[in-house]
Amino acid sequence: MKRNVIISAAAAAVLTVGGPTAAALAATGDTARTTTMATAARADVTAESASDAALKHYPGVVESLDKDGAVWHVNVIAKNGKNAEVEVSTAGKATTRDTDNDNNGNEYAPLIAAKVNAKKAMAAALAANKGAVVWSVDWDDDDDNGSTYWDVEVKAKDGTTKHVHVDPTSGKVTASSSDSNDNDDNDDNN
Repeated sequence: MKRNVIISAAAAAVLTVGGPTAAALAATGDTARTTTMATAARADVTAESASDAALKHYPGVVESLDKDGAVWHVNVIAKNGKNAEVEVSTAGKATTRDTDNDNNGNEYAPLIAAKVNAKKAMAAALAANKGAVVWSVDWDDDDDNGSTYWDVEVKAKDGTTKHVHVDPTSGKVTASSSDSNDNDDNDDNN
């Protein structure tokens, strides 16, 4: 009988001390899982992913995209020339910020007909700049000589940025004469 009392007392002591400790350890594990999931949810969306999310939200072709803080601003031109500015959050959620219902089909005809779209231009720029990430891309048809090209800004691991031009027909990458080596993460043009 005395042995059963001692075993019962020992079991009660283990449960009294071990219960809160086990609960604390379980909570710590849950917190770690929650923290990991929260960190994953805040993972930065790449330019390519932002482009995909914007086009899924508002079908058409990307005219431009740039990163402003943690948000991507993507200008999408529909096949009929109507356009929308789509914001893509760090979680990859796309929302329409502004739309222009003017029918500018003729103005955007070269962009819509381009063989090399924004996504292909980004891929070409990255292939020519190993280890870099795309920071912005713009369709440029206002050049003095009337040529059209993609202006892709890439950012190297050391924080330097540079612009490259991508031909919308061939996908050929050339260095821009307007390279920028600032470390500013925000677009000052907004």
